[in-house]
Amino acid sequence: MYICFTHRIVITMQEQYRPEDIESQVQNYWHIKKTFEVTESQKKEKYYCLSMLPYPSGRLHMGHVRNYTIGDVISRYQRMLGKNVLQPIGWDAFGLPAEGAAINNKTAPARWTYDNIKYMKKQLKRLGFSYDWSREITTCDPNYYVWEQWFFIKLYEKGMVYKKISDVNWCPHDQTVLANEQVINGCCWRCDTRVQSKEILQWFVKITSYAEELLRNLDRLENWPEKVKVMQRNWIGRSEGIEITFEIADIKKSVIVYTTRPDTLMGVTCIAMAIDHPIAQEVMIKNRQVFHFIEECKTTRFTEEDIANIQKKGLNTGLFAIHPLTKEKLQLWITNFVHIEYGTGAIMVVPAHNKNDWAFAEKYNLQVKPVILNLDGSHPDIHISAMIDKGKLFNSGKFDGLDNKDAVNAIVDHLVNIGVGARKIHYRLRDWGVSRQRYWGAPIPMLSLEDGTLIPVPEDQLPIILPEDIIINGISSPIKSDPNWKKTIINNKPAIRETDTFDTFMESSWYYARYTCPDYQAGMINSEIANYWLPIDQYVGGIEHAIMHLMYFRFFHKLMRDEGIVNSDEPAKRLLCQGMVLADAFYHAGANGKPEWISPTDITIERDERGRIIKGVDKKGRQVVYAGMTKMSKSKNNGVDPQSIIKRYGADTLRLFMMFASPAEMKLEWQESGLEGAHRFLKRVWRMVYKHTQKGGCAFLNVMGLNSDQRALRCELHKTIAKVSDDIDRRQSFNTAISAIMLLVNKLARAPQETEQDRALMQESLQNVIHMLYPFTPHASFKMWSALGCKCNIDFAQWPVADENAMIEVSKLIVIQINGKVRGRINILAEATEEQIKKILLQEKKFLKYLDNKTIRKIIYIPGRLINLVID
Repeated sequence: MYICFTHRIVITMQEQYRPEDIESQVQNYWHIKKTFEVTESQKKEKYYCLSMLPYPSGRLHMGHVRNYTIGDVISRYQRMLGKNVLQPIGWDAFGLPAEGAAINNKTAPARWTYDNIKYMKKQLKRLGFSYDWSREITTCDPNYYVWEQWFFIKLYEKGMVYKKISDVNWCPHDQTVLANEQVINGCCWRCDTRVQSKEILQWFVKITSYAEELLRNLDRLENWPEKVKVMQRNWIGRSEGIEITFEIADIKKSVIVYTTRPDTLMGVTCIAMAIDHPIAQEVMIKNRQVFHFIEECKTTRFTEEDIANIQKKGLNTGLFAIHPLTKEKLQLWITNFVHIEYGTGAIMVVPAHNKNDWAFAEKYNLQVKPVILNLDGSHPDIHISAMIDKGKLFNSGKFDGLDNKDAVNAIVDHLVNIGVGARKIHYRLRDWGVSRQRYWGAPIPMLSLEDGTLIPVPEDQLPIILPEDIIINGISSPIKSDPNWKKTIINNKPAIRETDTFDTFMESSWYYARYTCPDYQAGMINSEIANYWLPIDQYVGGIEHAIMHLMYFRFFHKLMRDEGIVNSDEPAKRLLCQGMVLADAFYHAGANGKPEWISPTDITIERDERGRIIKGVDKKGRQVVYAGMTKMSKSKNNGVDPQSIIKRYGADTLRLFMMFASPAEMKLEWQESGLEGAHRFLKRVWRMVYKHTQKGGCAFLNVMGLNSDQRALRCELHKTIAKVSDDIDRRQSFNTAISAIMLLVNKLARAPQETEQDRALMQESLQNVIHMLYPFTPHASFKMWSALGCKCNIDFAQWPVADENAMIEVSKLIVIQINGKVRGRINILAEATEEQIKKILLQEKKFLKYLDNKTIRKIIYIPGRLINLVID
């Protein structure tokens, strides 16, 4: 028994490792002591570690467990470095899924949401995450979204918010608008329904005003994954080009096209417009064929990513554009593959040098005119496909023979000089549409007067509270169909409240700042406190959020900065994107061919000699199809309940497995055998500590008096400390850190325990092993640390520092080769010379048999690693 005098608690260690007892005791201690609650302190270096807040869907899944375990490991490690660590948690509580669940369960979305939060909170606590629960926020709480409404009004007053009729992405299943980022391969990101085009009044925030800064600042995010930065650069889509004016024959109008390839100008064979281009809309009024074509195209919505794969459709308007240089008449077409939002809504069609244009020309038998030579100087074969390389010009009049760069400059200069061209920078990024037509969201704080004037809700009437005690039918939003909620009086004038609600990404774009001062009532953020904690030092979340949440997150921070609320330019210094958790998936093909997904727990599996699955039979005796390792999901019925795992193995085992099974940023393949291995390892460490403590107190470790074997073991200990520290901190390679600890434990298990110094060295080694395991397995480590007699709380114990002197190797293991073949290994003194090694080698009987009657012609020595004797 050992007593931790600092906290006046007595810890006894039971012989068997029983996580069900240990974990609840330790968690109760943390709760009573409020161990992880923090306040601002100028005496300590701050560290803000944050994992993306969960949606309260009702149950944690293994993706949650992995995400939050990573954040907790980092937080606990940084706390042991002596930093003032903030790790908060909250709930992204608004959103469409709550409406669907409320309909299915015949309850109100609010009740469903709060019940889920209550349950999931218990699950998070059961996993032992070191959260400051005093800072918990829920985004559907009016005390939270009131400041979001307030800030929206401030943006409106600055001209950063506007409302307009817009051609939007409409999900017919969810009956709501989707942002461009929420359309994946032409389908809704949530329900996978094909998205339609629809014109509707929408509120927008001018994210395009920050496009250049959002792009430029990516270079300053040195500790963000390059993949995320590439995705954001591509989504912002900055391009330098030229806008060219083409006059339209016979009418006093013109069409402006934007291109980044002016070198292909002489290869233009027609002009293509979006269906909602102003000229297309004019033609539609007079031409019924054009009207029907446009209406047909509106039924399906395509994103820019879809264009290469969609069926190209077009209609000749009968109008002609005049080529600004050749004065040739070019047909003016309306097409389904040009978007009004990108560029000017009209493009030059150059079939010889653009794949999409080539496919369009092939379908409608349009002229294909090559004007760029192949890179080898030969003429391109445009009958097979478009030639998209940037070579020298031909068929281009006075520009013939110019290479790409010179041709672009010459053509642009000429177009500008004759008044038909203007250099332009364009962005693919569109303004953020924040209106949603669903109920369960924060009401947009705007009003319409009887004359149609739009005004913000007066500040003294905030928040506009969403009614929670309602019945939802799934057909229309309750606030849209409730005239009493919509009607109000402003300055003795009747007004109508806005019945759209905010896109839920609004709530998740600033929650991190509110965590710093969750109870602050005098404003959106207490700037003094927020600026102490911000920016976030470590942010953890999935790569799937790269161009939605993470873009808005950065944008919102800049908006708050420019309002004077925060003083940093970016919200997070370092980003870690964890990989998905995969599991085996099985299905039975039904009569209609639709797969019926069967839980792996209900499958009897047969494997080959390599452990690969070759057959599966469900409980009904049906042979099932193995679909491989896929992302754990409800739809594939291959999720694993964290609660069941905790009940069987304990939270520490689950945490350890999650961090050991795969590098954090890579996919993790769920294997029960790996979980069992992690549990065996923890039990082994527990037994080692228990046996050591049963031998009583230890003598003082006399470092100078250690023998060679003891010095070698201590060298391994401190090399492990150095590696684990670097792996957790700089490299964030948690799996290799755990692997290094496991290797050390294996060596400790073989170490002799005969002398006082043996036991003193074991004490130092076990204490450091437990110290290094603590971020991964905090409950068991808490108990073992106290049992080892450490008179301080491990939660705040200083992280071990590797002893440089101890890491000076006493001996080295040298590989022995003869004529390039490995013949064995020998231990030598670290400072041994080549001659000394050769002498030792010639005295070893196991090598002499290879040298008998042989002549050593050459010795190749790689210091400290290998010696190769070349003989004949």
